[in-house]
Amino acid sequence: MDPPQDSDPKFAAPGTRPPPRPDPARSRGVTWSWPAALLGGVCALPAGVIALNDPQHGLAFAIGVLPAALVGVLPRRRARVALVALGAMIGAAVLLGGVLAGAPVIAVAALVVLGVAAAWLGRRSRLGQIAMTLALPMVAIGFSFDDVSEAAGLAALMVAGSAVAWLVSLPWPQRPLPPVSAPGAPGGEPRQAMPTLGYGVRLGAAGATAAAIGFLLDFDHVGWACAAALLVMRPAAEMQRLRSVGRILAVLVGALLAIGFVRLDPADGWYALAAIAAVAGAAGTHRSRWYLTPAFTTFIVFLLLLYAEPQDAGARLGERVGETLLGVGLAYLFGLALPALALRTRQRRPSREH
Repeated sequence: MDPPQDSDPKFAAPGTRPPPRPDPARSRGVTWSWPAALLGGVCALPAGVIALNDPQHGLAFAIGVLPAALVGVLPRRRARVALVALGAMIGAAVLLGGVLAGAPVIAVAALVVLGVAAAWLGRRSRLGQIAMTLALPMVAIGFSFDDVSEAAGLAALMVAGSAVAWLVSLPWPQRPLPPVSAPGAPGGEPRQAMPTLGYGVRLGAAGATAAAIGFLLDFDHVGWACAAALLVMRPAAEMQRLRSVGRILAVLVGALLAIGFVRLDPADGWYALAAIAAVAGAAGTHRSRWYLTPAFTTFIVFLLLLYAEPQDAGARLGERVGETLLGVGLAYLFGLALPALALRTRQRRPSREH
């Protein structure tokens, strides 16, 4: 999950729009932020308390608090209530996916439509970018639920976790607003990286293809491959390549760490500490250039899945890694290979005409 990042504040004369400053932290492979990690850890404290008596529910709450913890503390206190709105949007996306999962044909078609709509919105506003990069993959996550009530439960946890993050953020001091982004480039992204209608079609097609394969082959978690495709695809080719490799490695590391943890047969208190540490680690490293977040999310998800059924570790590992490879492969096909092929075709046409 990759919510928009704040940049360092920079003041300008009234009526001017200063260009966005590059974030030097994003140029390094791994960046650690103690304030962000502290916020994530505090947000996860309720999850840790719950896990002391019920690790499965505590780990589920840790998943719910993750999106808001990754966003961090917004500059203005009164604007921080937006964390709750973010949780509601993500929760609604998961619930929508859970509802659509009952009708696979409609679910697959809906992803194409939602991909186009999200790209159209993403070109026009920061909220649209969040919908494209975060809410759309959460719809795919909802496909993994056979029961709508389970999807509704996760949606409720997302809202509750966001509310906790909002309350935790209130004591943090305010700071100046970051500079205004350049016109036509929400979030400071270069114009050439803005999504186009064609990108939206390919984004939706990648997710829909992954979902169709999952439904046809009756995957236990249809949403894993689908979400992987939607989470790594980006309008900028270089960013997608980096995220593709990063996701595969991060998922593998997170799954292996969780399997090793479960095989130690730790007491419930260790699950509580693991939940807090994972959320804090995800928040503390979220501004890294390398795509590290999936390692922490996979770690929590695997602890949740294997707590009651540790004997399924090998099968879960193969399922998670295999579906991640499938999703990343489809993202490569629709996000990189097809555009490159189309470009070469266009370049050859003028030479043939002459």
